[in-house]
Amino acid sequence: MRSPIPDYLAEALSSVEADQSGATADYIPELASADPNRLAAALCTEDGRLYSQGDVDAAFSIQSISKPFVYALALADRGFDEVLAKVSVEPSGDAFNDLSLEPETGRPLNPMINAGAITTHTLAGPRGATPQERGDRIIDGLSAFAGRRLEVDDAVFSSEISTAYRNRALANLLRANDIIEEDPLVAVSGYTRQCSLLVTVEDLALMAATLANRGVNPRTGRPVVPAAVVRQTLSVMATCGMYDGAGDWMTRVGIPAKSGVAGGLIGALPGQAGIATFSPRLDVRGNSVRGVALFERFTSDMGMHLMEVPPPGPSVVRSRRVFGHGRLAVEVVSLQGSIRFAGAERVLRDLEETPPTQKRFAISLIRVGSIGDVARRMLLEAIARLTLDGHDLYLIDPDGVLPDPDPGDGGRVTVVGRREDIVG
Repeated sequence: MRSPIPDYLAEALSSVEADQSGATADYIPELASADPNRLAAALCTEDGRLYSQGDVDAAFSIQSISKPFVYALALADRGFDEVLAKVSVEPSGDAFNDLSLEPETGRPLNPMINAGAITTHTLAGPRGATPQERGDRIIDGLSAFAGRRLEVDDAVFSSEISTAYRNRALANLLRANDIIEEDPLVAVSGYTRQCSLLVTVEDLALMAATLANRGVNPRTGRPVVPAAVVRQTLSVMATCGMYDGAGDWMTRVGIPAKSGVAGGLIGALPGQAGIATFSPRLDVRGNSVRGVALFERFTSDMGMHLMEVPPPGPSVVRSRRVFGHGRLAVEVVSLQGSIRFAGAERVLRDLEETPPTQKRFAISLIRVGSIGDVARRMLLEAIARLTLDGHDLYLIDPDGVLPDPDPGDGGRVTVVGRREDIVG
């Protein structure tokens, strides 16, 4: 069977194709001359399946879409404390190139506006790195997100740097406030080169999918940044990624996103997919007109709004039965699904309200797909307490979904692969 998803994407592109509103970014000569009729969309699942339609082979500069990825690299390279000391995470309510600095500290308000992005550019790579080493780190890092080697478009770089007067002013203010530590012109040049990397809509979908997949590229299997960095990055994208339209975007679309003035637009839906569109005509906020319309449709059609919570699924406690007789009898509680805090709380409540009736007690994870960290700690604490109550505990976990099953002081648990290993 042929998947209907490519057909859906093609139909979605067709539905916005007639919209000729907006214009290319005329303040950058190389972008002003871009073909305004280009149009493409791509979706990459968290396990790496890529669907795309339209002008998927068209290459364009990444521009501001580089910002969240370089922010993630800076957090991974320098740590949260050092980066947050230089760049805040508050929505600015201003345009992307506004002179938005905190009055008290001189910090940029967030890493998605240009002042913050210039700062995070200087924080990528290890402390003491040369501008060349930092540039190489950024290209290598963004290439790891994309799953292939990315290259700089020298024509775009030359066009942008020749008109980067406002960014130079921002960099001078940052240097005057001791936010950046190097020559402002060097910082702006490096940042402009970062924005000039060439990508396709499929590259962007895979980059977004890497964020959606906790920082692991779903096609190469390579970890790019830690999961904690991804959580921080997606949070800032959700609140600041669409500049002074971030609130409107989050209520209508509800996907952490980032736009670029070359016409690209990405969204990363945690645990599900990365989405990208490409259409060079921009609205007054610098966002792709047809790209925004496509994302609004995707959210409406596919229920992708981050706050659209699905109805409760089946109970995490699938069954509870006693097998065997006498002293060899074992009571088995079988769990199911992906267990996080709410699911683990349901298990603990069940054990509290209906204590085990047998000395031998087993928890079966055969039908469990994953266990979150807090759920893991809760289940291990339950095992420890049941042990202290005099029960012999078993964990039926053939796939190892509960890592490091050590219940701590006083707790004991035997891990087996099948129920028959206990019942006989």
